[in-house]
Amino acid sequence: MANARDATHILVGGAVAVVVAGAVAIATGQPWLFPSLGPAVMLHVEKPRAPQSSPRSTLIGHVVALLAGYAFLLACGLADHPSALEEGVSGWRIVAAAGSLAVTAVVLYLLRASHPPAGATTLIVSLGLLHTPVQLVVAAASVLLVTVVDWAYNRATGRAMPVWAA
Repeated sequence: MANARDATHILVGGAVAVVVAGAVAIATGQPWLFPSLGPAVMLHVEKPRAPQSSPRSTLIGHVVALLAGYAFLLACGLADHPSALEEGVSGWRIVAAAGSLAVTAVVLYLLRASHPPAGATTLIVSLGLLHTPVQLVVAAASVLLVTVVDWAYNRATGRAMPVWAA
């Protein structure tokens, strides 16, 4: 049975990180909120001591995912195409998505930095939803921001996250 204290911690922690990133998005006009932040924040506040929740795994995971997604977007000649949502799915889009997900998964496995939300990040890029270098830098900065917010929140509420656990 879930307890009210943990539920409140998760409720507040999840909202705080997203509100902070959302405020930065409004202030900058850049995509500081994107779908895979949700599962990352949920891991941080629901399971702060899990290796997949550690700042190390989170940061490495999303950086690898952003790079793999962009590399496959370029390699498949899709960098200047509309996103899969606008253009539909093509053979090259499938290659980009499958390749970026496979590379992200194996690199994170080899680095002992498993962070499942990174799988969503690499698909977001390889499917063209975030596709410019500026958007990728903003996404990386956003991951760093919510990770710091969640780390501080967990620490302040007595649920310290390991900083660099593998």
